[in-house]
Amino acid sequence: MKRNYLRPIFLLLLMACFNAGMAQQKQRLNNNWEFIRQDLGGVWEAIRPVSPGKPEAYPAWNKVTVPHCFNDRDGVDPDVNYYQGPGWYRTQLSVTNPYAAGRTILHFEGAGQKTKVYLYNKLVGTHNGGYDEWKVDITDAVADLKKTAAFGKQFKGRIPLEIRCDNTRDLESIPSQLSDFNIYGGLYRQVNLVYQPAVSIDKLYANAELDKGFARGWITPKMDFYNPTNVKAIDGELLVKDAAGKIVAKEKYHVDSLQTSISPGRLTINKPHLWLTIDPYLYTVEITGNAGGETFKHTEKVGFRNFLFEDNGPFYLNGKRLLLKGTHRHEDHAGVAAALTDSIMLQEMLLIKEMGANFIRLGHYQQSTTVLNLCDSLGLLVWEEEPWCRGGLGGDAYKEQAKNMLSNMIQQHYNHPAIILWGLGNENDWPGDFPEFDKQKIRAFMSEQNDLAHKLDLSRKTTIRRCDFCRDIPDVYSPSIWAGWYKGFYPDYKKFTEEEFKKVPHFIHAEWGGDSQANRHSEEPDKALAKVINGKGISGAVDSTLFGGITRIADNSDWSETYICNLFDWHLKEQEQMPWLTGSAFWTFKDFSTPIRPENPVPYVNQKGVVERDFTKKESYYVVQSYWSDKLMAHIYGRSWPVRWGDPGEEKMVKVYSNADRAELFVNGKSQGIKTRDSQNFPAAGLRWMVVYNKGVNNIKVVAYKGKLTVTDTITQSYQTEKWGKPAKVELRKIADKDGVATVEATLYDKNGVPCLDATNWMNFSLAGNGTLIDDLGTSKGSRKVQAYNGRAVISVKLNAGSSVIGVLSPGLPVGFLKL
Repeated sequence: MKRNYLRPIFLLLLMACFNAGMAQQKQRLNNNWEFIRQDLGGVWEAIRPVSPGKPEAYPAWNKVTVPHCFNDRDGVDPDVNYYQGPGWYRTQLSVTNPYAAGRTILHFEGAGQKTKVYLYNKLVGTHNGGYDEWKVDITDAVADLKKTAAFGKQFKGRIPLEIRCDNTRDLESIPSQLSDFNIYGGLYRQVNLVYQPAVSIDKLYANAELDKGFARGWITPKMDFYNPTNVKAIDGELLVKDAAGKIVAKEKYHVDSLQTSISPGRLTINKPHLWLTIDPYLYTVEITGNAGGETFKHTEKVGFRNFLFEDNGPFYLNGKRLLLKGTHRHEDHAGVAAALTDSIMLQEMLLIKEMGANFIRLGHYQQSTTVLNLCDSLGLLVWEEEPWCRGGLGGDAYKEQAKNMLSNMIQQHYNHPAIILWGLGNENDWPGDFPEFDKQKIRAFMSEQNDLAHKLDLSRKTTIRRCDFCRDIPDVYSPSIWAGWYKGFYPDYKKFTEEEFKKVPHFIHAEWGGDSQANRHSEEPDKALAKVINGKGISGAVDSTLFGGITRIADNSDWSETYICNLFDWHLKEQEQMPWLTGSAFWTFKDFSTPIRPENPVPYVNQKGVVERDFTKKESYYVVQSYWSDKLMAHIYGRSWPVRWGDPGEEKMVKVYSNADRAELFVNGKSQGIKTRDSQNFPAAGLRWMVVYNKGVNNIKVVAYKGKLTVTDTITQSYQTEKWGKPAKVELRKIADKDGVATVEATLYDKNGVPCLDATNWMNFSLAGNGTLIDDLGTSKGSRKVQAYNGRAVISVKLNAGSSVIGVLSPGLPVGFLKL
């Protein structure tokens, strides 16, 4: 079937249309904000009249744009704990509601973690929870403020808005501070100014159903109204439009005595175009109404699809088996933390789809509606979960917040056809936040949440990951396996998975993989593999001799991309031979910040992603793509490995990750032969060659074939035969200078000046002068403190049209300097 990938520019327009559908007139409040990262003595400090230079002018505020996160830099600052506390935002609004009896609403798409909203000095709204959407009606407060002298004299007809966000640690709040991700603060999602008529739709539940043969579909809408002035009568119309805008169903409705909710009828669509991961077809439900002389309009996108988790078997979408090929994501990105723009989210979701994924777990909290819209449009099935993550179970306030956040997630994302699973929690077997850890009480509350999810949505399944004493409660369960990282070795993966599969009626495998330091490679994993493979892959038993005799890989690994690529390769080839498997989701798509990993090679970063925190692809991205993507691709392992090493004449394994039928490798212009791809021929599906490198520069090229199509890839690697001792010095050199940014590389040498190609020493960069280090990005080339990758580390400096001196300190070695 032809794929229905949408062009990026159209997707951006699509997202704007989706967001606009929820209200009559909406304005994003992105600009003209000021921010201060501390508490104030009270809201009066944010609004009192101020003369320049007077005491009232302090503390100083900074100009920012929204979305904005408190922790855009310090979330990955290697020298400090990230900030957790209050921060204030302020701006001034021009409010001109076009509806005579209309309502003026502030719509928050997410703010962390506890928020208070003031208009001038009046508290108009509060919210507890960092990930669900919420609204504040400011109509009456605006009217009251316009009656004051300050409105005209001090604020010149504008409306002062102040917002206090607070991510202070709180044990009686979810998610737990023991979680392996930062609990960010700030207005890190969109804030919208919305004008609505006196009556509007607050929520529309457009349940799209299919008959057993998928020949007929129904949409049964249920509308929750926002009607604070108690208007009684409404006349309106419901329309369903196909993707081309053609009306395929419609029905008029009339209400004489408006209640909070109404269900006006069922709309029938004959021969509906089904929503598929390779053809994510969307219909539009459009509801208009007239009340009190004012008209409202509300639109939602829906899709017709049927899914089934077969008892003790695989997953089906619209009657056909579909292996769920998935990953995970956090709302986190280099330089902005949780304050992702539409373009960042779009780029990320396109990279995930281009990798070949058809499934994603949104961990571990409700994510931006923009992301869900993209999943609907790109064909990515979704597991979305409430943020009950680790720590145990708190008291009444804790449980009330969890109930509210689960309810809000389901109600706010109900219409997304991509969603198939509602997650009730993650790692709820992890104690630590409370003196009591009572498994029975956790089971009881898990059951309550499970019942609540089913009450709110009968059309989807519930799930949790890693809480064995609750595994019988949700519809679908994922245990913890982590073969080759936290448990055993990766050749044990199928055995471990089969053991867990037999314990529950509906099994899925979320979270597998391991950490890798981008740009760090090793000769050892493939050297060991070469000793035990034959032409058809692994021959004989595979045990710890492949891994240097270590017993727990996560504690002892070299964190090389080489090892992780082999781990991914093994998992993916095994999954192709599991006909009973519903699917899996590797952890995780992108590296992300975490407060509990300060000693990682990039401090405070969980490095299990297949891309870095700035979307730089690691080698493992291409391993996944070679198994999952239908678009022809070929990638020679080692693009970020500039220098390999070994003895003169020693054979080295060259791997090509490709979905082609066959491939031919050339080294320095000489063919190394043609290999045929066989996914079960580990490693690299048989596309591997044992090659003798020339000392010095080597040019490597692959030509891959699939039918009449061909694709090529080339890399250049040097080969070092000189042996080295322990590092004795570190030297700096400029390797690039473009657009006012200099890129500098620090290299470790032994006492004889030989590069130490396996060195992992810490590198600490510093700068004096006019320039600015481009750091605190949480990437291998964007951190001022980082472990070396193959004896080197890279960082960039914004020169600011001046002179600077950069230094690098590696403990125990003389400091290196370079003038820029």
